[in-house]
Amino acid sequence: MPDRRSLFLGLAAALSVAPARAVGAPERIALWPSTPPGGGGPTGPLRWDDSGAVSNIATPILEAFLPDKPTGVAVLVAGGGGYARIGLVKEAYPAAYWLAAQGITAFVLTYRLPREGWNDGPIVALQDAQRGLRLIRAQADRFRIDPARLGIMGFSAGGHLAGMTASRPAFQSYAPVDAADEGSARPDFASLIYPVVSVEAPNDRTTTRRSLVGEAPSQADSAAWSLQTYVRTGCPPIFLVQTDDDPVIGPEHSRILDAACKAAQVPVEYHRFALGGHGFGIGQSETPVALWPRLCRLWLSSIALMR
Repeated sequence: MPDRRSLFLGLAAALSVAPARAVGAPERIALWPSTPPGGGGPTGPLRWDDSGAVSNIATPILEAFLPDKPTGVAVLVAGGGGYARIGLVKEAYPAAYWLAAQGITAFVLTYRLPREGWNDGPIVALQDAQRGLRLIRAQADRFRIDPARLGIMGFSAGGHLAGMTASRPAFQSYAPVDAADEGSARPDFASLIYPVVSVEAPNDRTTTRRSLVGEAPSQADSAAWSLQTYVRTGCPPIFLVQTDDDPVIGPEHSRILDAACKAAQVPVEYHRFALGGHGFGIGQSETPVALWPRLCRLWLSSIALMR
């Protein structure tokens, strides 16, 4: 695999969404001042696969993509991979470059994976997402962002993580470690792209289910890790994208979430496309689903977050 700097420059050139003046190599930020909550976990460097996904995440981090002219809006980005790996090259990094090209400060989250020996088990990714939002808000002045216009975007299993973060803002997934943890972990909006929603039968044939609750979970555990369980009035607005021909995460997942949001009177904009499959990221498709980034940009304007 190429080194990260070469990888970033190649992505920017290939995508043609972020001029060189708009964003340079990202700034790396450690999530935790020392050992992450609970301890344990793997050792050694990240492992990259041929698709540009990573695993063996011993040190969770944020990577900040800073636009030249920030609008004040910021987004925490979580790639997918079934909580067994994280799709950085195909999902998270292209999304970050696109966001930066819109003037949106993007923070890519390389979160801990539940099956890599962490003592706190499946909750470790949620700990990292909540900590990430708090760290960003704590440094809002330095990054020239508005802490009241901070959202989260996730793809596939990263969409599940983003949705759990958005729907459980009051849940204390870890004990505070410093002053940053005095801040809110509630995102102001959430963009969920082909997300895993339920790990309950009959929608439990996903790697996400196996990573979070194992092969033979109890009904209680399955419900506890199903996103729709936590949707309540007061959840932030949700932007939702799904295709009907997704062979990995069936369209019923997004339908369940759309129905839960409507029942709880949570603002939801659901874009359902006939074709596009799974893993199309920031428009890697020859079908109309490639329009979703523009629709997301318009949605942000419609909810008065882009000024």
